[in-house]
Amino acid sequence: MRRRGGPPSLLEEAPQAAPGDAAPHYLGHRDRLRQRFAAAGADGLPDYELLELLLFRAVPRRDVKGLAKTLIARFGSFAEVLAARPERLMEVEGIGEGAALDLKIVEAAARRLAKGAVNQRALLSSWSAVIEHCRLSMAFAEQELFRVLFLDKRNGLIADEVQQTGTVDHTPVYPREVVKRALELSATALVLVHSHPSGDPTPSQADIAMTRAIADIAKPLGIALHDHIVVGRNGHASLKGLGLI
Repeated sequence: MRRRGGPPSLLEEAPQAAPGDAAPHYLGHRDRLRQRFAAAGADGLPDYELLELLLFRAVPRRDVKGLAKTLIARFGSFAEVLAARPERLMEVEGIGEGAALDLKIVEAAARRLAKGAVNQRALLSSWSAVIEHCRLSMAFAEQELFRVLFLDKRNGLIADEVQQTGTVDHTPVYPREVVKRALELSATALVLVHSHPSGDPTPSQADIAMTRAIADIAKPLGIALHDHIVVGRNGHASLKGLGLI
């Protein structure tokens, strides 16, 4: 069933040409693009073509190649399009409420997939999955986010919690509250993660000082701080890897 007053969702099929009518030119392009994806997978397509595939059912009655290119030019990348707030997506001509919602559903699915790769594992043995999960969840946010991964004695994940949401360049973090939460969960280790909306993951002096304060409070209580990861659009940085903790 189609949603009243809006474009069809990802679950709905694109319209078919009536008998005797010439099929719209973009339908042939859509078929060819689907075939290329089936043959080569996502790695065989540039970002705008992968975005086209997502838009096919959300925007069924027009050529969406130009729309996909406009979205990527506006927001910067495929990932940033998916991470954009719905109201910002709808500022782009051709993206209505239904299309924006469909893109956010895809983003949510990607985050859930990345989180599933982390859950029920020893985090230190699946570090690449941890980084991918954190980047998908945080790197493209428009404000700083601070999250903590609470681990048990086998480095299994007990909880993954966003502790604070800040402004574009600052997040208030209270070291004693972080350690208090670790004690509540009976966690024996922590991984700190926060985002830099600027895109540059280089740790600031404030980041380093806050990390050391948490480590100093946690250590006497038998809680280890394994690392502090800073994520941004341009990559990530490990304070442990940089020798800062």
